[in-house]
Amino acid sequence: MIPTEDASARKREIEEKLKQEQETLSFIRENLEKSDQLTKGMVSILSSFESRLMQLENSIIPVHKQTENLQRLQENVDKTLSCMDHVISYYHVAKDTDRIIREGPTGRLDEYLACIAKIQKAVEYFQDNNPDSPELNTVKARFEKGKELLEAEFRSLLTRYSKPVPPILILDVITVDEELEVQEEVVLEHLPESVLQDIICIAGWLVEYGRNQDFMNVYFQIRSNQLDRSIKGLKDHFRKNSASSGILYSPAVQTKRKDTPTKKAPKRPVYIPGTIRKAQNLLKQYSQHGLDGKKGGSNLTPLEGYDHDLRVKHLSDALTEKHGAASGKDDVLDIEIDSYIHCISAFVKLAQSEYALLTEIIPEHHQKKTFDSLIQEALDNLMLEGDNIVSAARRAIMRHDYSAVLTIFPILRHLKMYKSEFDSTLQGTAASTKNKLPTLITSMETIGAKALEEFADSIKNDPDKEYNMPKDGTVHELTSNAILFLQQLLDFHETAGAMLASQAEVSSSASSYTSEFNKRLLSTYICKVLGNLQLNLLSKSKVYEDPALSAIFLHNNYNYILKSLEKSELIQLVTVTQKKAEGLYRELIEQQIHMYESSWQKVTEHLTDRNMPVFQPGTKLKDKERQVIKDKFKGFNDGLEELCKIQKGWAIPDKEQRDFIRQAQKKVVSDAYRAFLQRCANISFTKNPEKYHKYRPEEVEEMIERLFDTSA
Repeated sequence: MIPTEDASARKREIEEKLKQEQETLSFIRENLEKSDQLTKGMVSILSSFESRLMQLENSIIPVHKQTENLQRLQENVDKTLSCMDHVISYYHVAKDTDRIIREGPTGRLDEYLACIAKIQKAVEYFQDNNPDSPELNTVKARFEKGKELLEAEFRSLLTRYSKPVPPILILDVITVDEELEVQEEVVLEHLPESVLQDIICIAGWLVEYGRNQDFMNVYFQIRSNQLDRSIKGLKDHFRKNSASSGILYSPAVQTKRKDTPTKKAPKRPVYIPGTIRKAQNLLKQYSQHGLDGKKGGSNLTPLEGYDHDLRVKHLSDALTEKHGAASGKDDVLDIEIDSYIHCISAFVKLAQSEYALLTEIIPEHHQKKTFDSLIQEALDNLMLEGDNIVSAARRAIMRHDYSAVLTIFPILRHLKMYKSEFDSTLQGTAASTKNKLPTLITSMETIGAKALEEFADSIKNDPDKEYNMPKDGTVHELTSNAILFLQQLLDFHETAGAMLASQAEVSSSASSYTSEFNKRLLSTYICKVLGNLQLNLLSKSKVYEDPALSAIFLHNNYNYILKSLEKSELIQLVTVTQKKAEGLYRELIEQQIHMYESSWQKVTEHLTDRNMPVFQPGTKLKDKERQVIKDKFKGFNDGLEELCKIQKGWAIPDKEQRDFIRQAQKKVVSDAYRAFLQRCANISFTKNPEKYHKYRPEEVEEMIERLFDTSA
């Protein structure tokens, strides 16, 4: 049971809480009443505001619509006025642009093109809106006039600033400086940059707006003329300067250097003007005359080991006498050959430069055709000149002047060396254009191969003319001509091998185009020439009545051939197909030496014991026995004198061989003579021994020492 006091306290606590709640409820009611009053006031204000907005909207919207209509009308008026001004301006274009069009675009291209653009827009407007108006014809005429003046300006700029490239600059471009590891490229500037930009701009306009391609014809005609003049200028430069300056196959003009090289670049083959021509002179002149200017002489070219005193003077005199009149003509031909070689290189470089210029001016789809037309004149002139060289060589070969082929070698080698660049440069041109160089190369190879084959046949069939044989048994002109010709082939062995390969009947897929195959063909050819020469020399040697002179003749020729092969390194080509060639020639030389030595048997046979009387010391000889000894002495003396007299006029140009043969013969003869004298020392066979014992052994040796000495 809860105590009374606790209940009272609890009751009071509850009453107090109730009172507080009542007070809170009363406060909330008061706030709700105030909130209701405020809400009613706000609703009243908003209702009043809405009413006023509706009144304002009803008043403003009509004004706004009216203003908007007025603004639209204003804009339409402005646009109409602007269109009217624009349209009216088309009617004034002809008048506004008249002065600028009449004065032309020179010096004011941008302004001029802007005027043309205005005229073009006027033409388009009248065509679209009033095609029957007279103004259309006016602006059309003005546009055509403007286009004509642009075309004229294009032609004028090209004509005025297109100049032939100076020869010295061309030589700079085609120079190969062998000391430079990296070659500095020489850039050809055909047109000033500002002029080039104007030309590019005009060309672009003519293509895009002028609908005109005639300017491309103008371009290739002008640039074609300059290309041809550049090459002709290079030719004139060679005619004036090459003879004195000695310019080589690879021009000697130095380029500006950027880098310091660390090693040399690969060398290109070098053609020295005049070397082939001198060989041709020898081959031509000596096919008619000998060294001494008389029939039956020799055209021996002295080699190391040959006695210059015997032949060099004759050679010098012959060259001076016979070649002096023709030297001027030959020098001109040398210059022409060298000039042609340089012009081939120049054409490639200039054509490449022209194509680079053309690509900046001519539209892409017209570039190849325009370039083809541009290079035709210069290319045709070069090919015509090459055809003339081939024709001249063909006529010379018909006259049996096979040295003419030597002219073709340096040119053909250069053409083939540049063929890849030619093909690359002419890529995209017509087939007829691209085939011109291969056709010329084929012609040169064909005529060259024909000359080589006919030369080999001429060596075989050279007639055995008695009056044309060297009286002293020295080297025949046929031998020196053949060797000289082969030595020239050595300088162009790759070209000559390719010539022969071009005519060989082999499959196109075979190895006929390899260097090794060509080398073997050339080796076979050289061996053929040498074989024909050997057969002909053997036949010619039979012209001599004296077998000893015949042996000396063959010895000299075989020895000359061997020394020439060894000195000129022809032997290396020969051994490609004939491994034992050197040994075979040495055997032939030895055989002829033995044949010559047999001529002394008619002298030494008198010194043998044959028919020699047998006697005892102190025994008196019979008359018949004394006569035998007298006959032996007389036979020896007469034979010795006769041989020495005859053979002293014979020649062995090779000093080493001459000394060897002399020494060998001295030993054989003097040894036999000394032995004979010793056997006869104590024999009294005559009262006048000095009549028979005419020579001491030393004197016999001196007589033999004077053999083959034409100066004695």
